[in-house]
Amino acid sequence: MTLSTWSGACHCGAVRFAFQAPSLRAFACNCSLCHQRGAIWVGCADAHFQLLGGNDALSTYAFGTHTATHYFCRRCGAAPFSHPRLAPAHWVVNLRCVDGVDLATLEIHPFDGQHWEDAARAWLQAQAMASAVR
Repeated sequence: MTLSTWSGACHCGAVRFAFQAPSLRAFACNCSLCHQRGAIWVGCADAHFQLLGGNDALSTYAFGTHTATHYFCRRCGAAPFSHPRLAPAHWVVNLRCVDGVDLATLEIHPFDGQHWEDAARAWLQAQAMASAVR
């Protein structure tokens, strides 16, 4: 599997990051937080994510089950990445914070975070089926 590398930053540039993923399979969660942020996410493995700068500018927010860790820049408020509840050992990166991504060219898949348990079960089943096909 070939991985592509992308980089990005928060709005003020204090927090910089890079990640690798096989593609930009984008999804939009409609939970209360993601909806208000307007986040469009792409996932990557922990080993394929690198914080390049700005650790001192980062803060976190957790709500609900406190399983997910949402990172944001304390200076500008932008939320560039998270450890999601569905896979807390992985990352999701907000494509709105990634350099050179044209969201209009991507198919954006919905994730029904308002009904998280059902959506997570369906996503995990789809992942298991995709793995079985490979």
